[in-house]
Amino acid sequence: MPSSRNRSFAIACATMGMALLTAGASAASAPVWSLLPMPAVVKPAGSGTVDIRDGAGVAVRGTSDAAMAAVVDNFLQRVASVRGLRLRKAANGEPAAVTFDVRPDAAVVGEEGYAIAVGERGIVVRARTARGAFYGSVTAWQLLTQPGWTRGAEAHVPYGDIEDYPRFAWRALLLDSSRHYQSADEIKRLIDWMSLDKLNVLVWHITDDQGWRLPVPRSPELTTKGACRDAVGNDSEVSGGRAKPYCKVYTAEEIRDIVRYAAERYVEIVPEIDLPGHSQAAIAAYPWLGVTGRRPPVWTDWGVSPWLLNPNAKTLRFVDDVMDEAMRLFPSRYISIGGDEADKQQWNASPEVNAQMKALKLANMDELQGWFMQQVATYLVEHGRTPVGWDDEVAAGVALPKSQVVMSWHGDHDERVALAALRQGHDVVMTPQESLYFDHLQSGNPDEWAGPPPEVTLRQVYDTQIVPPGSSPDEAKHIVGVQAGLWSEQMLTFAHMQHAAFPRIAALAERAWSPPGSHDWNGFLARLPAEIGRYRALGIAFADSAFASTFEVSRDADGAFRVALANQVRAGDIRYTTDGTEPVAASAVYTQPLTLPAGSIVRAATFAADGGALSAVRSTSLDDATLWSRVGTALETCSGEPPSRLQGAAPAHGPSPVYAVEIGNACWMWPAAHLQGARRVVVTAEKLPWRYGDEARGAVVRAAGGDDDDAIEVHANRCDGPRLATLPLGHALSGAGAVRREAKLAAPVAGDVRALCVFATGDPRQGQWAIGKLSFLK
Repeated sequence: MPSSRNRSFAIACATMGMALLTAGASAASAPVWSLLPMPAVVKPAGSGTVDIRDGAGVAVRGTSDAAMAAVVDNFLQRVASVRGLRLRKAANGEPAAVTFDVRPDAAVVGEEGYAIAVGERGIVVRARTARGAFYGSVTAWQLLTQPGWTRGAEAHVPYGDIEDYPRFAWRALLLDSSRHYQSADEIKRLIDWMSLDKLNVLVWHITDDQGWRLPVPRSPELTTKGACRDAVGNDSEVSGGRAKPYCKVYTAEEIRDIVRYAAERYVEIVPEIDLPGHSQAAIAAYPWLGVTGRRPPVWTDWGVSPWLLNPNAKTLRFVDDVMDEAMRLFPSRYISIGGDEADKQQWNASPEVNAQMKALKLANMDELQGWFMQQVATYLVEHGRTPVGWDDEVAAGVALPKSQVVMSWHGDHDERVALAALRQGHDVVMTPQESLYFDHLQSGNPDEWAGPPPEVTLRQVYDTQIVPPGSSPDEAKHIVGVQAGLWSEQMLTFAHMQHAAFPRIAALAERAWSPPGSHDWNGFLARLPAEIGRYRALGIAFADSAFASTFEVSRDADGAFRVALANQVRAGDIRYTTDGTEPVAASAVYTQPLTLPAGSIVRAATFAADGGALSAVRSTSLDDATLWSRVGTALETCSGEPPSRLQGAAPAHGPSPVYAVEIGNACWMWPAAHLQGARRVVVTAEKLPWRYGDEARGAVVRAAGGDDDDAIEVHANRCDGPRLATLPLGHALSGAGAVRREAKLAAPVAGDVRALCVFATGDPRQGQWAIGKLSFLK
């Protein structure tokens, strides 16, 4: 351990004439580093600091290869852009503030492992490879951005030692660029950011029913026809108008540039070409790829399409061409071939496919899919690649190709499908939809962004079950990684994608990198504010859902209002104001429910211990309008099923509205509605385009009460209870924006009305009605 007495040393810089690095006394207590993901071993020294100023030197020892030079350049740029310290490359033999010592015999664990010593020699990062040094550079950057740091100010890094290496080799995000496209620059930004959480695989979902984005020179219509769909609903906001198709494709040059950029950050791009399902766009380009001979449109719905590839020799030659191009553009050892959600109704109805199944002596269509996938997998193996695919056929009881890495997304029943895949002898990547699908809602907050249910909270991500119960130690060794999914049906923009990924990506990273013994939710929450500060400095539009203030408002018998505040993770300081000002780090801390007079406005936000904001400000007004109104996202579904959050049409000004809707069932409940004496009702609602494919079978159609037009009906206590009001909606067009309707109630709301049922008449498949706000007036 270094000496505890005060020390200082200077590194001369003739051009600047100033000391660049000093070591001084530390605080009396042992430092606690806020690092994410948590390293394997952390040993703070308890005294001594390395102080790094603008202009300090960075040196490389033991190697001079180009890969290591790129690591240093990346580190210097990151420290300058985020921390505001302009470090420089030290000359040979010159003492340095930060040293990267890279040698094949370094005493670290594996090629991705590294060790850091912070002491009298400054910050020394040891690694065997440039890859390990890159991860060490990320941790060194985090040491320079501890809580309370100020951009451009001297950094004080406490003495200590870190030894680190990853738990899993596959630490991944899946990015869906078929449903909604991201530009090459946006993808590179995502790669940069995910690498700073030590993730190393991007599974690039680049083909699906809604668009084929991969150029294949031998099949040009895949991108001239298969990449274009009609601009339905919000797509028109991206395409430039309803009459302009949504056409997006990546060029070979863009793909090579993305792959190169990712490699410099030690992220491997694994392309995903989904087969034999999720192929409607390919069949739209070349109808002979299907089994009906007809040409479908590129799909504008979300869900599971029945258009499957014809599992014959001609299709397999086409698939070989696609795989050749994927292998040419992507140097990854892995190629994903999908295999999920193959609705076999067209295969079942095809005499040709049935004859082929019998000729191959297969028992059913699942086995035929298994045969088809085996042909594709064999082709990849023969060309030196490893196939990757989904676990659907394992769930159906059919064996997948032996060579295939299985991405297990069926996380129900204690990961039974993942366990079955392990027992088939597969390597498995854990990506359960229940906790690692980042397109899902993050909270039930009224202002949560669009996304499907159920909620995938920050805590659920952190507590993801990785080793299936019942697996043996040898089977558990075949769990090679952890992966989150950024499925983009409802993510039109890169801003939405950032909101979906961050900060949940931090919880994913810790589960993927850190040893299982370090799993500690409270410790993670304590370290998260520093990471959020880094996200903010990087310009990441992260979600504050976990820390957002929520308000529970009620009224006392004497007319005063009672307000209870909370946030999802029950962490951080909720600070509030009632004087019209915005809460800041010095505002009052919430400790117990507030009692306030009518007319008050409560504003609240969550702050970290160092004063950094963890959430935006939310507010509520304490008046009758608050008690007698509900935004649609605060209502419950009539069935009790969790609703989807659907984005409405963009208004002329401001953000697009988001509605809470049970797909196919336009019915809501307001429980505990205390509205005695109300005489009028006002509803804002919007008719959303139907885009839900296979969910059409469960749609609930409600007959209009004497009028063919759609209407909103309000009923007392139950959906078959007394009708309080009917609000005709007219022949509204889907996607035309919100409408406002007002009506007089049949009678003032009586004291025995304890709940309300509100529903829209008509067929939701002709347009799904959604409620924006429901308000009652005297």
